[in-house]
Amino acid sequence: MAALEGITVLDLTRLFPGGFCTQLLADFGADVIKVEDTGAGDYIRQAPPFYGGELDPGQTASALFLSLNRNKRSIRLDLKSDGGREAFLRLAESADVLVEGFRPGVTARLGVDYETIRESNPGIVYCSITGYGQDGPLRDRAGHDIDYQAQVGILGLTGMAGGPPIQPAVQVGDLGGGALPAAFGILTALFEKQRSGQGQLVDISMADGALSWLAMVAGRHFVDGYEPVRGELELAGGIACYLPYEASDGWVACGALEPKFWKAFCDGVDRPDLLEHQFARPGSEGWEAVAAVFRDRSRDEWKAFNDEHDCCIEPILGVGEALDSELVRERGMVVEFEQPGVGMVRQLGNPVRLSETPADTSGPAPAIGADTETVLGEVGFTEEEVGALLESGAAAGPGAPDASTGGFRL
Repeated sequence: MAALEGITVLDLTRLFPGGFCTQLLADFGADVIKVEDTGAGDYIRQAPPFYGGELDPGQTASALFLSLNRNKRSIRLDLKSDGGREAFLRLAESADVLVEGFRPGVTARLGVDYETIRESNPGIVYCSITGYGQDGPLRDRAGHDIDYQAQVGILGLTGMAGGPPIQPAVQVGDLGGGALPAAFGILTALFEKQRSGQGQLVDISMADGALSWLAMVAGRHFVDGYEPVRGELELAGGIACYLPYEASDGWVACGALEPKFWKAFCDGVDRPDLLEHQFARPGSEGWEAVAAVFRDRSRDEWKAFNDEHDCCIEPILGVGEALDSELVRERGMVVEFEQPGVGMVRQLGNPVRLSETPADTSGPAPAIGADTETVLGEVGFTEEEVGALLESGAAAGPGAPDASTGGFRL
C-alpha cells in the first residue's frame, strides 16, 4: 500500500509551486485530481516561448507540464458558472486536501474559499500558496520567484563582491519557499486531523518560506546586528576555502571548510604555506595563491585528487553531465516511463526515499480533461447529470486546450 493511498487531493494550482507540491504527494499514492478550466487549462501545458513552448503536432502538453504533473488525473470545470462551481463543491465534500494558488480573495469570489468548503467538510486541509500570504501589507501584490527573493534579502546577497545581484539557477522562492513548505504543511495538518478530526487552513507565503532559508544569517544579525554584504558572506563567496575555482579545463567547487579538510588539501598539493590562507578574502594575495594552484589541474585530476585526499573538492558539472552521472543514476533520480501521445519520457525522480512505501514515479501526466466524466461519476453524478454539465459548458472532457482563452501569462 502506498504511503498516501486513500488521500484525495483537489489541485486548483497552475504553473510551478503547486504542481511540484502535489506531484510529491501523487508520487506517494495520493489521488491528485487536477482541476483545470474549460479553456486552456494549466498555463504550463503550453510552456513560455523561452522554454521552447510550441508543441509538436499531436502532443498534448509541454515538457514542463509533464515534469510537474505525473501520477495525476485531470478534470475541467468552469468555476465561474453555477454548474461548475456546484460540481466542484460536491467533489470537495469528500476530499481530504485542497490546494490553490490564486491571489487572496479570488477563491472567495468564486465561492470555493476555505470558509465555504469547510461548511460541508470540516475535515478539509485547505492549502493556499501565495506570494506574500493571506494577510499583511503585500497580500494583494503580484510577484514571481525573483520578487520574493528580492523582498526577503536573498537576492541582495547572491553574487560576487562589487558585482550585481545574480539570480540563482533554481527557483528558491517557488520551490524552497512555496512547494516544499506546502507539502510539509499539508502532511502536518493531515497528521493533526488524525487526532482531532478537524481540518485547517494552511497559509503558505513563498516570501515567508524563502526568508526561512536565511536562518543562519538572520540568527547572526539578531545577535550582533551583522549586516552581510554581497560576496562577503562566508558561505556565499567570502572565504578562500569555500569557493568555485577555475581549473585547467573548467571549474571545480572547493568546500574545505573544516580545518582538517583544508589541511588535507594543502598537504596534498605540498603547499603548507597555504594553511594560513584558509579564510582569505577573494581578490587578496592569499586567495590568488590558492586560485593559481587550482588552475594547474583539470577537473578529472581534481576529482582523483579528492578521491585520494578527501578534502571536499568536486567538479562543477553541466546539467547534461549531472543527469548522466553515476551519482544520479545509482540513486534512481532519473526515471523513464511511457507518456501517452508523447512516447518514452525521462524525468527527475522523487527525492524522498522511504524503505517500506517508496514513491512510484511511473504514472504519466494526464491529458487535459481526460478524467472529467470518471471523477464526477465517482462522487455520485449520474450520466445524465454529467452530460448536462458538458452540454452547458460548465464542465469539459478531453480535447485540445483552447489557447484563445488562456495560455502562459507573464
